[in-house]
Amino acid sequence: MWVAKYAMASHISRVWIARRIESELKRLAVTRPVVVLTGARQTGKTSLLRRLFPDHAFVSLDLPSEAEQAEKEPEAFLRRQSGPAIFDEAQYAPALFRHLKVAVDANRSRRGQFLLTGSQKFGLMRGVTESLAGRAALLELETLSLAEIAAAQPASLEAVAFRGGFPELQANPEIDAPAFYASYVATYLERDVRSLAAVGSLRDFERFLRACALRSGNLLNKAELARDVGIAPSTANQWLSVLQASGIVVLLEPWFSNRTKSIIKSPKLYLADTGLLCALLNVRSLPVMMESPLIGAIWETFVFQQLRNNERHGEGGGLYFWRDRTREVDFVIDRGGRIELVEAKFTELPAASDATNLYFVRDVVGGRRVEKMTVACRTPNPYPLGDGARAESPADWI
Repeated sequence: MWVAKYAMASHISRVWIARRIESELKRLAVTRPVVVLTGARQTGKTSLLRRLFPDHAFVSLDLPSEAEQAEKEPEAFLRRQSGPAIFDEAQYAPALFRHLKVAVDANRSRRGQFLLTGSQKFGLMRGVTESLAGRAALLELETLSLAEIAAAQPASLEAVAFRGGFPELQANPEIDAPAFYASYVATYLERDVRSLAAVGSLRDFERFLRACALRSGNLLNKAELARDVGIAPSTANQWLSVLQASGIVVLLEPWFSNRTKSIIKSPKLYLADTGLLCALLNVRSLPVMMESPLIGAIWETFVFQQLRNNERHGEGGGLYFWRDRTREVDFVIDRGGRIELVEAKFTELPAASDATNLYFVRDVVGGRRVEKMTVACRTPNPYPLGDGARAESPADWI
């Protein structure tokens, strides 16, 4: 996405923040007839495809007139496209998918014919699985990672955690982040939630979303969520699925070992972006975030974002957490049976005591399986903590 980089207050130059997914998108577009790019709203899906594939025709199904023709007259709609095309927010025309299948099968040797985006996985994936199975490659675009932001412009860990990774906020530092997120939540509730689920009260759903934010970095307890919001457990389960499908929340599964019989089996819940998390927690400035009693959960969510980004681009491994009835390690990175243990601590100078749980889990699962133990903190320079553990900043993983 285009980012305004301020060299001086009076001069603005526009640069492109390269996305780590770009090479994978290009590769799939020359090997598969259909590529589907999903992700939450405002993550840069449309801008990315239009930049990488400038010769493709572009049609936004966000426009009611285009969506209506694609839905009611899909054959005529496709005849308008003489060459390869990008269909933005394709979930708004579910009838189109069957006709895309016919068009693809008529010329299977033609690669990159159709590039689709969608911010609502329910409708989008239904169309892909029912009509385009075996024909479409699927990728997900998240908000900007620390690595992507740092490659384009200087930014502190704390500022990135507070402002979040939505491209528009990184593109224009003059945009007020709380106002942006207030508008984002209102738009999400009105446009996506109403169409994704039979939500009787958007007010209750927003309370549910904020209740999820308060639990970012904690074990998921659906019964507790339902009780706090005043809804049925079945409704909480449905609404949680909506938040997952629209890329707002992510569930992290526990890591299992034959030696850990008492391990907790519930997943942990995380907001997908710390900027949105701060907004939902009513953290309205960087100084307020730094002093917030919730800073530990915000920092853990930020570390999770960076590790998950690495995992999704093949630079990490399978990402999990470890917890039994008495101890927890925030993250376990599994690379074919060899693991790395990561503990998130919002401090600049962690001590050996901050690695206590790392040592405990290493001894439980067996030291030979553990390749590395890391306390993910804000230290400006990595250093050893003793007994094999190290203090590192997420900036060191770039």
